[in-house]
Amino acid sequence: MITHIQGKLTEKNPTDVVIDCNGIGYLLNISLHTYSQIPDTENLRLYTHLQVKEDSHTLYGFSSLAEREIFRHLISVSGIGTSTARTMLSSLTPKQVREAIASENVSLIQSVKGIGLKTAQRVIIELKDKVIKVYDIDEAAYIANNTNKDEALSALEVLGFAKKQAEKVIDKILNNQPEANVETLIKEALKNL
Repeated sequence: MITHIQGKLTEKNPTDVVIDCNGIGYLLNISLHTYSQIPDTENLRLYTHLQVKEDSHTLYGFSSLAEREIFRHLISVSGIGTSTARTMLSSLTPKQVREAIASENVSLIQSVKGIGLKTAQRVIIELKDKVIKVYDIDEAAYIANNTNKDEALSALEVLGFAKKQAEKVIDKILNNQPEANVETLIKEALKNL
């Protein structure tokens, strides 16, 4: 119903903003990602999603159409409500969420507060095909990365490193260098472990 709101920014908090639009103040709930993207200028435009419930009408604001799209995909998953989706987009960027779903990175999705193993798996199962199709992500690239990641992880385990710790380090490396081969992953991981 309301696709965006443009007006004067009158209040800015990490969780919400108030935009004055022709004398009416709209309260929009936002993620930390959107908060970091909002300039301190007076004129502001945010894309919105209106959540209608029996007892409330709640507006959510997004700095980009891509973030709103990911939010809408997330809330379509059973067990993920608007607050969990907002928490996900506060912990991870929209791009990280898309890539985690496309690459079946359960641990990254599960690292978000309030998301357990089953919910993380459900997000991937229900959204992987949509995300790959909508964002035209090359699935083969993620399969290769997963293979490289798995090989590097097993090598680090053989060297005596804890799997969870090694996986966190490798995920960070892959976020910065998505094309890294097994050798590079192991070398970089050894520097950071």
